[in-house]
Amino acid sequence: MISKSLDKLNIKIFADGADIKTFELLYKEPLIKGFTTNPTLMRNQGIDNYETFARDVLYLVKDKPVSFEIFADDSDSIIKQAKFISSWSSNVYVKIPVTNTHGDFLGSAIKSLSDAGIKLNITAVFTSDQVSNIVSNLNKNTPAVISIFSGRIADSGIDPINHFKDCKEKIKNRSNIQFLWASPRELFNIYNAEEAGADIITVSQDLINKFKNIGKDLNLFSKETVQMFYNDAKAAKYNLNIN
Repeated sequence: MISKSLDKLNIKIFADGADIKTFELLYKEPLIKGFTTNPTLMRNQGIDNYETFARDVLYLVKDKPVSFEIFADDSDSIIKQAKFISSWSSNVYVKIPVTNTHGDFLGSAIKSLSDAGIKLNITAVFTSDQVSNIVSNLNKNTPAVISIFSGRIADSGIDPINHFKDCKEKIKNRSNIQFLWASPRELFNIYNAEEAGADIITVSQDLINKFKNIGKDLNLFSKETVQMFYNDAKAAKYNLNIN
């Protein structure tokens, strides 16, 4: 079971992945408040039918938000795909990248879909200017999520906590918008995201598996680490020819 200590946080934890069996297990965990996936994760899992997978997920997950991403690159096709994906269930959020593959801002598509009442998850967001442009195109009456890729931002050498706060400062009095901390690299990023004021964080199965370590005695952790090194060296049958 997932550690109860995380229940004290305000942030909502969404499971990120593309394995239907894992989704089924995590759906039963009260701490997991939603699910996200993307074409890369789906491809890595060997999924060859996008719609079949998505509908299988929605058959299991009926009362928590689930984000599915479009895979078109022009505004007209994006709008068509988004409307179709949204029609699958009322708990669907459609993931729209902030730009197309040419780097062109997809404001017209975002505005059209938000005005039509389509719940969006604007993804691959990195800058505060992008946040400002997104917010200006979102309908105030339609729920939306803005996913800031804090893990990748940290990979560029920028403090993701302060950067996230700067991005969030771009909106005021917009209760329909939630900010998501995306691409976490380590378990402690959950606490980083809480400090930054994120509403949601997406967490992979690898990080979920580490939840059991929260509050673990560090002396025990040290001993287990030493034991791991020792056992692996023995299993590899390493030997030094010392005279």
